[in-house]
Amino acid sequence: MSENKTELKRSLGLIDATSLVAGSMIGSGIFIVTSAMARDIGSAAWLLVIWIVTGLITVAAALSYGELAGMMPNAGGQFVYIQRAYGRLVSFLYGWTVFTVIQTGVIAAIAVTFANYAAIFFPVLDETLFSVGSSFVFSYQKVLAIFSIVLLTYINTKGVQSGKVVQLVFTSAKLIALFALIILGLYVGLKTDILSDNFANMWEASKTVVNPDGTVTVTKLVGTALLGAAGATIINSLFSSDAWNNVTFIAGEIKDPKKNIPRSLFLGTVIVTVVYVLANVAYLALLPMQGSPSASDALSNGIMFANNDRVGAAAASMILGNVSVFVMAGLIMVSTFGCNSGLILSGGRLFFAMAKDGLFFRQATELNKNQVPAKALWVQCIWACVLCISGKFGDLLTYATFASLLFYILTILGVFILRKKEPHADRPYKAFGYPFVPALYIVVTVAICLTLLIYDTFNTGLGLAIVALGIPVYYLAMPKKQ
Repeated sequence: MSENKTELKRSLGLIDATSLVAGSMIGSGIFIVTSAMARDIGSAAWLLVIWIVTGLITVAAALSYGELAGMMPNAGGQFVYIQRAYGRLVSFLYGWTVFTVIQTGVIAAIAVTFANYAAIFFPVLDETLFSVGSSFVFSYQKVLAIFSIVLLTYINTKGVQSGKVVQLVFTSAKLIALFALIILGLYVGLKTDILSDNFANMWEASKTVVNPDGTVTVTKLVGTALLGAAGATIINSLFSSDAWNNVTFIAGEIKDPKKNIPRSLFLGTVIVTVVYVLANVAYLALLPMQGSPSASDALSNGIMFANNDRVGAAAASMILGNVSVFVMAGLIMVSTFGCNSGLILSGGRLFFAMAKDGLFFRQATELNKNQVPAKALWVQCIWACVLCISGKFGDLLTYATFASLLFYILTILGVFILRKKEPHADRPYKAFGYPFVPALYIVVTVAICLTLLIYDTFNTGLGLAIVALGIPVYYLAMPKKQ
């Protein structure tokens, strides 16, 4: 059939690629995770340090990926890089983990957050359709989350141009939301003493826990306890800054990819890092760090106990009152919807590349009449919807981010391996600060992973188990390439 083509068309430029990097990064996290981080670390200065460190290691990783992207400007991106450095088994384990939890888990988590904010406008979404004991609850929110994934998948099957338009529109909208929050937040907040109060004892860290009886326990953090808490809570900001590598998955559809992919990685990650740090400064200017979990207003809840962790909405309420809560909620819905559009678009291309190498369903190699790997997109859609039904936001966040970090480390280590194995390979762009910047990223990220293994052993252990499960799948189900 003429529709079943297997070659993608290059039609996306630098602006499109940068929009995908920034749009995939900016989802729900920046509007939510600061509350959990405030409870974990309890210090305004340490909070900003963690966000800055997150930004620096993200940019460092993007600069290192640029070399690999220039060498291998093909659809599948990171999957292709890993295979060239380590072989088929390790690349399959990456693709397996992306499919089972990294890409689909993040899609599910962001869809659930989209539905969570929609409940501000439509409280009926909070109602439960049915439950099984106390561990499983199926609500209208989950129905909406699933519907959003299906809708975006359908839109992306209509062609890369449809996905491109959605991405540009929604990325612009979310940047407007964040810049409005930053500018108005600082304008309003700096007229009060909240920012100065938050920085009065800015280096005094503590962990705050709400007990089952409603009382609050505060534990001071110093020394190794402080470093452990910071290393554990950085998973939240890393989740918010993840998915920047998705642009490499669609390399087969980017014009002049040897130049545009490295540039888009750098531009997109720098833009988002600056915006995220400034957004947290705005939160600190509008809301006190500490608060009461039983309070009924945003100011008394503080950053730590923002209602349902919706710190973005709480900060907005300090600017324009209750009306701004709805405005911000609407803009956050736009943000999460646009983020998932980019994730869904790019994920399908990775599975398309895997299928072409015999490591995914054979039918995923087929392109529809719009030159889109529609079957790969629908398989991704089905599994993401299953995760929506069965998983919790926090669990999905931890599984996805920890597993993602492991493969980031392997990929950047691949820069060193390929420099040795293929010293004369064409490298239109070379990793900035090599070997120091890539090595620093590896050291810092390994330290974070070890900290997570110590402080969140159960969830990170499950992440490792998912990766390991791919080994028997590879040997039992995958055809061996001769």
